[in-house]
Amino acid sequence: MVISSIAEGIVRTIEGARDTVSETLFEPVIRLGVTGLARSGKTVFITSLVANLLDRGRMPQLLAAAEGRITAAYLQPQPDDTVPRFDYEAHLGALTAREPHWPESTRAISELRVSLKVQPNGLLGGLQGPRTVHLDIVDYPGEWLLDLALLDKSYEEWSGEVLQRIAQREQAQGYRALLGETDASAKLDEPQAQALAARFTEYLHAARGAGFYDCTPGRFLLPGDLAGSPAITFAPMAGTKAAPRRSLGREMERRYEAYKSRVVKPFFRDHFARIDRQVVLVDALGAINSGPRAVEDLRGAMVDILSAFRPGTNAFLSRMLLGKRVERILFAASKADHLHHAQHPELTAIMEALTREARDTAKFAGAKTASMSLAALRATTEETLEHEGAPLDCVRGTLLDSGKQAAFYPGLLPKDPSHLLGPAREGAEAWLDQDYEIMRFAPAPLTLKTGFGPPHIRLDKAAQFLIGDKL
Repeated sequence: MVISSIAEGIVRTIEGARDTVSETLFEPVIRLGVTGLARSGKTVFITSLVANLLDRGRMPQLLAAAEGRITAAYLQPQPDDTVPRFDYEAHLGALTAREPHWPESTRAISELRVSLKVQPNGLLGGLQGPRTVHLDIVDYPGEWLLDLALLDKSYEEWSGEVLQRIAQREQAQGYRALLGETDASAKLDEPQAQALAARFTEYLHAARGAGFYDCTPGRFLLPGDLAGSPAITFAPMAGTKAAPRRSLGREMERRYEAYKSRVVKPFFRDHFARIDRQVVLVDALGAINSGPRAVEDLRGAMVDILSAFRPGTNAFLSRMLLGKRVERILFAASKADHLHHAQHPELTAIMEALTREARDTAKFAGAKTASMSLAALRATTEETLEHEGAPLDCVRGTLLDSGKQAAFYPGLLPKDPSHLLGPAREGAEAWLDQDYEIMRFAPAPLTLKTGFGPPHIRLDKAAQFLIGDKL
């Protein structure tokens, strides 16, 4: 086991060194990871980013585009033949149809390569011809990212944390009741193991629907081809240390370890460890709408997500000897178009406060981080209405559920983020002085001019932070 791990590490180091030399001497490759927890808009972000890189009329804050140095952009076959291709054309078709609709959400890993012909700038820029920069966009569920924290936890530690966390959650009543009737030291009974796993999975789905983010293992929510396999047929139990061999508790522990070694580690080795730029999309407005507990849970999830990264700088020798590190991490509050632009600074400040611990850790390691609010696809327009003699800044769009046009005011976000994060940390059940609401908007019909991608809010600024230095 140890020898195979060492051999595997040597092979990965050699492969990384080969890739590093190739990228340095020939055509640079940027591997951009895009993730986020449920309903954060990953698919729309990638689709709009690619469309706006191909047609750059709405990208003034991407300096290479504004300066006219990107002379061409085109899609190419992805380098990883074993990874599904991100279905860009189908997703763009959904957003630009006569009756547009949101594309299917991320359920597994996928990849897409966009190649850019870029004219270098600087003193020697005029003497050099354009060079090719490849952008490999890797899309993966945020739930899988949270699983990386399991690698450092034993089954006993993970079970203890989960059971403590769900002790007061109503979504876990069914699982707690079944667990109370179960003896971990009893002989393994497969139907009983499956019942526990199924009830625990029901809890995870309910918790995610209620706005909680600590829903691991992630493959229980998005199993893919693992559905029904022993690797995801386990659940947290107490008292398994004293359980005898071939007991239910010991089998749960064995399957948990198999999940880490056969599911989580290959994801880290084959995909995650090769990423050098990362954007984490966050539905902060959804968490605020769900209440203080969801906000505190989101803050903790951001810390867990950052702990999965290896932040730092990618100097030539360090990349050859130690492998890639994530150089730049963007934490982005999505769906900024659900607010009037007058409230965007408040949303950005909340995002910065939510990710403060995570960003400080990354900065200490040498990575650059940023927080912002954005909308990869603008689905609303803004208008100011009069309410009780005072102006009210609203957004107007087509409601997803009814198809009707409506003007909407979500509530006034505080200028001081501590007014939200304070009650969240203290375990408040509800906001004391303000109610926050969100509406689900359908994408607006689009008529795109030649050379222009879909309308957005600050997508160009996000692109500049993530890849602008490489262009």
